[in-house]
Amino acid sequence: MKRPMPPPDVDGLIEDMLSSSPHKLAGLMIGQSGTGPADHTYLPWDKIRFKKPPEGLDHEEWWITIKLARRQMMRRLPLLDMAGRHFSFTLPDPVLKALEQISRDASGKITISEQVTNPGTRDRYLVNSLIEEAIHSSQLEGAATSRKVAKDMLRTGRTPRTRDERMIVNNYRAMRMIGEIKDAPLTPDLICEIHRIVTDGTLDSPEASGRSQLPGEERVMVLADDGEVLHVPPPAEELPERMARLCRFANGELDDGSYVPPVLRAITLHFMIGYDHPFEDGNGRTARALFYWSMLKEGFWLTEFVAISQILKNAPVRYAESYLHSEDDESDLTYFHLYQLQVLQRSIENLHQYLARKSQEVRELQRKISGAGNTFNHRQTALLEHALKNPGASVTARSHMTSHNVVYETARQDLIALEERGLFVKQRRGNTFEWTPVPDLDARLHQLDEE
Repeated sequence: MKRPMPPPDVDGLIEDMLSSSPHKLAGLMIGQSGTGPADHTYLPWDKIRFKKPPEGLDHEEWWITIKLARRQMMRRLPLLDMAGRHFSFTLPDPVLKALEQISRDASGKITISEQVTNPGTRDRYLVNSLIEEAIHSSQLEGAATSRKVAKDMLRTGRTPRTRDERMIVNNYRAMRMIGEIKDAPLTPDLICEIHRIVTDGTLDSPEASGRSQLPGEERVMVLADDGEVLHVPPPAEELPERMARLCRFANGELDDGSYVPPVLRAITLHFMIGYDHPFEDGNGRTARALFYWSMLKEGFWLTEFVAISQILKNAPVRYAESYLHSEDDESDLTYFHLYQLQVLQRSIENLHQYLARKSQEVRELQRKISGAGNTFNHRQTALLEHALKNPGASVTARSHMTSHNVVYETARQDLIALEERGLFVKQRRGNTFEWTPVPDLDARLHQLDEE
């Protein structure tokens, strides 16, 4: 990618205009005309310069009106850029609308699919989501393993064979850890531990795993594919203080009376790890893991089932540009906020669509099972429907006998028949045999339907 053209210095433009056209500048400052469409979409200069400006204005004059309007809305964050300026953000209508939708759709305030709320099926969908996020987050950082191979490796527990596969396993472990530590306060040591997990066995310098870069070490810059420098992070000497300050912000300990919406706090944490770039490698994976930690800590529990990296991987240039626009335009994080809000909205929408498809598949299977009078009796049908909703539940001949008020041998034959069809597996527990549905019960039932 090419670095977007940075915006002109608006204060310099104002100073020049004060000398050449003071009356026109006064009109712009009073009326701030032409800011509507541009501010509604919060376009950066790199896009504004290709748009037609309002009548009577050139592009630089239009940019002055836009920036003056944005500065009036600006909110300061207790985090500093490398020049010592405070990062800031605004709350234009698209941000407010996105925050409302995410708060509604990711915190359980609407009806969520039973498959997510049902303890019997919840883990299946959680594991699937964690696998998807681990794979795509690693591929975003260059891992070359295919999605199918990676999913098989994670589901079977196979030992990774390559560094790329190790990246994916590490990401999966980190994502599982995030769910366990969501209520813990963030500390620099915890950030380093997350980094250690995501980079274990994958760095050229193994000793760099789990620690920030040190004074005297060459700082790792962000480069484009052609070698162009996109970002130079702060000196390593500043990292301890910057990391400590970021943790206080993430924990809500740096509020100066101004309100930062929880979702924007999580997105800001994501940005700052990328901006400070404290580690030799693995900064992006660590940043995205910390985003999940912050969202879960703030009560957005459905985020655990959402995979943002798939969308980021499909548009890596837009991801990078959202960083650069924020850095280049007076450290205005609104650009990054807007893009990440869009990514989160699409991820949540994808999750709901996925769950809707799965719910429909389960309903169709239940109808087929119920209608398969020549294949299963009514007791077996009830057992299969229960197994689809509760895949980890086991049953004994005695419990099946009691549930359906039949003799023991009838109940046992019901279970043996399901075992012979490859739908249940039998194992001994003490002096009793238990039958448990196979992990891929829904796929097995589809195969039976096709036979």
